[in-house]
Amino acid sequence: MELTSTAFSQGMSIPPKYTCDGQNVSPPLIWSGVPTGAKSLVLIVDDPDAPVGTWVHWVLYNVAASATELSEQAGTPPEALQGINDFKRPGYGGPCPPPGKSHRYFFKLYALDTVLGLKAGAKKQEVERAMEKHILAQAQLLGTYQRK
Repeated sequence: MELTSTAFSQGMSIPPKYTCDGQNVSPPLIWSGVPTGAKSLVLIVDDPDAPVGTWVHWVLYNVAASATELSEQAGTPPEALQGINDFKRPGYGGPCPPPGKSHRYFFKLYALDTVLGLKAGAKKQEVERAMEKHILAQAQLLGTYQRK
């Protein structure tokens, strides 16, 4: 699978619009190569450079396997569920690192052979546990951000 964005390229800076310094909306994401047999997709966005350990910015699961993109400022696609991020709320929370230090943001997309039997509001760890032994393929897009 391949995961890209029209807002930033692999390894490049995420525009401020998609961060706490801007409109804090989710960037557009496009993917291809979802394997035959996939029943759902999961998207997890996290920052391993956070001072308190890996910070979770977005958990989205049970996305239809037939989907090929999330538009900018995506809400919840039909039948998909939002998990709780480390800002203690569902949905996307953009990059907001301490000033002066560049952080890495990993957008990770997983194709699963099942639909997860979780309710809305699951945490990243619950989703990862439920995904075990169900991942058919995965893709990753890395963006960076540094506050002024």
